[in-house]
Formats: sequence, C-alpha cells, structure tokens
Amino acid sequence: MSAARSVATERATRLAVKSSPYHAAVNPCDAQDIPGPSTTRRRIRVKREDVEHNDPGDLADRLPAAATKKRGKTKTTQTRTSVTIRETKSRSPKKSKVIPQSLAVPHPASERWKEAYDAIKEMRSRIPATVDTMGCDQAQWKEQDPKNSRFATLISLMLSSQTKDEVTDAAVAKLRTAVGGSLSVDAVIAADEATISEAISKVGFWRRKTQYIKQAAQRLRDDFESDVPKTVDELCSLPGVGPKMAFLALQVAWKLNLGIGVDVHVHRITNRLGWHRRPTKNPEETRLNLQSWLPKELHGEINHMLVGFGQVSCLPCYGWVS
Repeated sequence: MSAARSVATERATRLAVKSSPYHAAVNPCDAQDIPGPSTTRRRIRVKREDVEHNDPGDLADRLPAAATKKRGKTKTTQTRTSVTIRETKSRSPKKSKVIPQSLAVPHPASERWKEAYDAIKEMRSRIPATVDTMGCDQAQWKEQDPKNSRFATLISLMLSSQTKDEVTDAAVAKLRTAVGGSLSVDAVIAADEATISEAISKVGFWRRKTQYIKQAAQRLRDDFESDVPKTVDELCSLPGVGPKMAFLALQVAWKLNLGIGVDVHVHRITNRLGWHRRPTKNPEETRLNLQSWLPKELHGEINHMLVGFGQVSCLPCYGWVS
C-alpha cells in the first residue's frame, strides 16, 4: 500500500473511533483530529493592467502573506506569487521632428503648368471664396499684441483640421471670448478644459483638440517664451501640429516662406491637373514634389489660391478641371 493510501486509511481510522449516540451513520470527531489548512504553494496570476509598479523593492508589500502555526509559534511565510508588472516610464520631452525639405531627385515640372496656374489665379481674383474672409490669416487681426496675433493664427490652424473655414472662424471667436477677450498663451493655460471644449465644440475632433491646445500653450510658455516658434521642426514638435500647419503658420505669423502648406484641396487639385508624374498618395508627397519644381515665389500663395478654387469650383466629389 502506498504511503498516501496508508495515511488516508490512518486518518479514516482515527476519525471513525467514536460513534454517535443519536445515529449510527454519524461519526463525530474532535477539532484536533481535523487536518490543518493546506500549505500547498499556490500560483496567482495578476492581470497586466492591474499592477503598475515602479520600484521592485515594493513588490514584497504587495504580495499576500499566509500565517501558519508551527510548534506553538506563529510563523509568517510569503506565498509565492506570479506577478506580471508593467513598468511605468516617465515620458521624456517631445523632441523636434525633422521634416524633409527636398527630394533626393527633383520632380520634373509639369508641361503647361504655368498656363493652368495663371488661369486659376485669374478666376480666383473674380470669384471670392470662404477662405478669403474666414481663413487662418484672419484670426490675427483681432489681436493687438504681436505674440497674441501669432498665437491666434496657430490656434486657428489647429482647429481647422477636418473643419470648414466658417466653423473654424466661429470657434476662434468663441474661444477668444471664453478666455477673456484675447487669445494669449497665459489665458489658454489659465482656462480649464471644460471652457475650451465648450467654445470649440463645433469643430471636428474637438475633444482631442482641447487637449492639444492646452498642451501646446504649456509648451510655448515653457520652451518658447510664450511665442510661436520660427522653425518648421519646432512647430511640428507641438501637439496637434503637422507640416501643413507649420508652413502656413510661418507664412502668416512670421512672413517666412519656407515651404508649401499642402492640405486636401492642394493635394486633390494638383493631382487632377496632372502636375505629378505619378499620382501622389498623401499631402507630404505632394508637397515635396511641388517644392522641387514650383518657383519659390509662388510657394506662399498657392495654398490660398487652390483652397479657394477647391471651395467654389473644383469640388471633392463631383468637380472637374477642364
């Protein structure tokens, strides 16, 4: 007979010594005859998201302890536990992105591009568009302080993503009123997120943009003396700011012509005009192609011209270019 069966038989014999005076099928036993709690090691799996832990030294305080009696003395033993720990790392300051400025091999200029360019420019001089009165360049005129003017331009650009110009213009005006009548870095930092969210709730992705605006304002105060940076890479290091916004901000706020701001209108229309040897897949590819052959003096005006053209003539779904 194995040792395990021998122990089981011995225990059964000890427990069956007494018989009940009330019923023959009942075998009572004293408390000391009952085996004590099992000390078998058990494994506990903790979900990854349940434990966030920085210092491995704190691990001992988090594990369950099992108290067992041995020879009249209380001995505390640590139950072995399998724990998955997600280390929480402090975020380092966001580094400036390096935005490419040119192609390794310049893209060839499209044939008769100047003909089409001049025709669109002439038509735009006669037909006004929403961007002419409600574009990002209009936000600066409501401010007196030069820093606030530049900041208002940046805010307008940040709100304009996936949003029509008339909605952006109204949101900028409402935000200006909500923070005290002037769009300044300090005013935005002092305002709570609920106030900003209420003011810009009509623009696309307003919840995310609320966070971007607060974070960008804090970065401007901490790293740029509460002013808009003067380089593309520094601008793109701000939350919610991409190359298109950066180039347009430099053109409007600082009068610096460092590149072309390419949005969906410029991307769509230049492809329809056949200005790219192969259709470009995204605005950044479009920008690099255009910058390699379009005369630099036209870099600052092409966005405004083609955005208006796209708003009134070359529409996204059913427009055409003849």
